[in-house]
Amino acid sequence: MEHLTLGGGCFWCVEAVFDNVIGVIKAESGYMGGDETRANYEAVCSGTTGHAEVVQITFDPDQVDREELLDIFWVVHDPTTLNQQGADRGTQYRSVIYYANDEEKEIVEKSVLKAQAAFSAPVVTELSPLDTYFVAEGYHQSYFKNNPGQGYCNAVIPPKLEKLKSKFASLVK
Repeated sequence: MEHLTLGGGCFWCVEAVFDNVIGVIKAESGYMGGDETRANYEAVCSGTTGHAEVVQITFDPDQVDREELLDIFWVVHDPTTLNQQGADRGTQYRSVIYYANDEEKEIVEKSVLKAQAAFSAPVVTELSPLDTYFVAEGYHQSYFKNNPGQGYCNAVIPPKLEKLKSKFASLVK
């Protein structure tokens, strides 16, 4: 199994997308990239810790590869808006990809160049080495599955899932 850690706005939304991808064993909401030694939802939402809401994806590379997961990432969020996804604003909602080593960094950099061709505005996604990962509180895990009637989720997640299904049908569970 391999891992990929991404931030693309609210982690509920990113998690909901990748939970539906063949080969993804686990999509877990958490926090990464901050200066503090401890992270929790209240502190991260204050925008003062430097952490991003992220999803750590555990995947089987025999079923889906890192490049395919990155292709999905570029389609289901807007990597051209700095510290914002839709109505969610602040550094905790930034677009970010964390890499573990030089090989992963090279894959990510190539993916950014490929993605840039699809956007007229510059891609502002942060590329950073892996940092300390903090698992988000239990009530954030599988949030969309556990709260299907929640208004925010119903407004934001279904369009992302439709993009996933229409552009990556062969990768949808």
